Amino acid sequence: MSSPSLQRAASLFVLSLVASTLGQSTTASAPGQPFRADAPVGQFDIVGDSIASAQQIFLGTPSRVYVIDKTENNPTQIKGHPAWAAEYDIIANKGRPMDIVTNSFCAGGNVLGNGTWINVGGNQGVTYGGITSKTQNGGGPYDDPDGGQSVRLLDPCDDGNCDWRLVAPTTTRRWYPTLETLEDGSVIVIGGCEWGGFVNSAQQNNPTYEFFPLPKDNPDPIQSPMLSNTLPANLFPLTWLLPSGKVIMQANWGTAMLDYKNRKEYKLPDMIHAVRTYPASAGTAMLPLTPANNWTATIMFCGGSNLQDDQWKPNWNIPAYAASKSCVSITPDVSTNYVEEDDLPEGRSMGNMILLPNGKILMLNGAATGVAGYGNESMAIGQSYADNPVLMPVVYDPSAPKGQKWNRDGLSASKIPRMYHSSAVLLPDGSVFVSGSNPNADYNTNVKFATEYRVERFYPSYFNKRRPQPEGLLTQYAYGGPYFNVTLSKDDLFGNSDNLNNTEVVIVRPGFSTHAMNMGQRMIQLENSYTGNSDGTAVLHVSQLPPNPAIFAPGPALIFVVVDGVPSIGIQVMIGSGQLGPQPTLAIAALPASATATTGNSHSTAGDAGDAGSRSQASSALRTLSVGFDSLAQVVLLPFLAAWSMVSLAIL
Repeated sequence: MSSPSLQRAASLFVLSLVASTLGQSTTASAPGQPFRADAPVGQFDIVGDSIASAQQIFLGTPSRVYVIDKTENNPTQIKGHPAWAAEYDIIANKGRPMDIVTNSFCAGGNVLGNGTWINVGGNQGVTYGGITSKTQNGGGPYDDPDGGQSVRLLDPCDDGNCDWRLVAPTTTRRWYPTLETLEDGSVIVIGGCEWGGFVNSAQQNNPTYEFFPLPKDNPDPIQSPMLSNTLPANLFPLTWLLPSGKVIMQANWGTAMLDYKNRKEYKLPDMIHAVRTYPASAGTAMLPLTPANNWTATIMFCGGSNLQDDQWKPNWNIPAYAASKSCVSITPDVSTNYVEEDDLPEGRSMGNMILLPNGKILMLNGAATGVAGYGNESMAIGQSYADNPVLMPVVYDPSAPKGQKWNRDGLSASKIPRMYHSSAVLLPDGSVFVSGSNPNADYNTNVKFATEYRVERFYPSYFNKRRPQPEGLLTQYAYGGPYFNVTLSKDDLFGNSDNLNNTEVVIVRPGFSTHAMNMGQRMIQLENSYTGNSDGTAVLHVSQLPPNPAIFAPGPALIFVVVDGVPSIGIQVMIGSGQLGPQPTLAIAALPASATATTGNSHSTAGDAGDAGSRSQASSALRTLSVGFDSLAQVVLLPFLAAWSMVSLAIL
């Protein structure tokens, strides 16, 4: 055997060793078709009752949405007190009450890298009308202990046997904190206040951040200069982990870059045109991360209110004040300047921006005047600090020409005002779950904007179309490593092989929805090439995620194959090792060049047959890579061996 052949064999052996040592990521069953083919496309459909008003929601399993409310007198009871949390079955459109134990009013949330959901902070225990309870250890009509330092965890389930559990509390009280998942699967918990109110104040500000799990070597909270200097509208600071590994934070008019690893913060240029944080509550989203933009993060802020610091007082007619229609973006790893984008069709506060698997962004919910919050002042609409609900959704297309990015073609209005404490989240079938709205101190049905339990689904334009049913998607994805192959039928390509040029594999994390934010929401397109066959079928050759967990943090997400703008049903998958801690990274395997069959013969520019065969063997050895490591030696050595093998194969 020649020396190159020996080297090739050794490389393939090492790759096989890595695959067998790390375990096998199974291949997912091919997704099917939506539960209905006659959905009212472009419209909202009322489908059920959320049990608790949906102040906070997230998709926990492919069939379960979890709902979190504040403590209030909801009619449904659990353990002898009102339920302020629930699990909603999106297939049966039925809910079950859950016991979240402490008052989760305006808590923050996100998902850990191991798939456990975390909910942090909240308010004091209350009684009727939202009045602070005399006891903060439970008891009373609502039996709700103080939630200000609560850390609640949930491992979602489909069998109805999971519930929230309390673990060690945060270091300080946090009402309205933001949570962002980091590249090791832990979360950073940022900001908030101690006792609540319409806006923050110096007397109760918590201008710090901490981590979960708490680091053993230095568990104390770290001061944030920006959060100290952005009162009063700095609750729920808008936060994203960037591919650089730094975190951008935006609150009130201020912006900062946080190097959390070195505990340093750098001031950036101020926000322009409007306040975007609560209570102004602009819609926000990170645009899809794609090979075309080199997975560079651009963040959009749309709507909000241009109130100045001295106007955040409920002593004037706030509900009549027009919301902003401005949209701006920032690409902080490239430039720290804000850029003006196409305006919204109308001003909107409290609008949710939902990433759709076709790369577009749906904006829905909110109000044209006023801001988030409630109170008993005479200027309030009932108790709401907002009025004039915006019932019409609108879609943003990042690829459309400037001046034409927002459109409402084929869309219809909802019949339900979704005001303060409403939420929305993407579902696996590509529809959007919409619920909540409760600008009231307690359960209230006798006001203009009543406590709302009705659940809607919004059906985007693609919903009733025949969906791709790709075969070969994995259940777990690595940061780098070998590509994998996905098979598409002729029907999946709608009978047109040219659609291979418009086929994408995308991963979406729908996020934790609350207060016009979806904490952790993110979308990444995987790089792919293809081989088109003469019978109209095709194989996609798909890379794993880029070898940088800061681009897309570890944890559960949905994977879709999108053909000509039509997504498959999303499959819930695990990104990364499924464990907390540093995530292994591997060298990216080169993809074969795209090729299509012509007049019965395959045309390819992927290289000679030996190279293609070696890549195929390497892919077979590692295509189902799983990264569940048991020791430091595996974390350090095996990725190195895999990378060495891939480089060797590329050279050979």
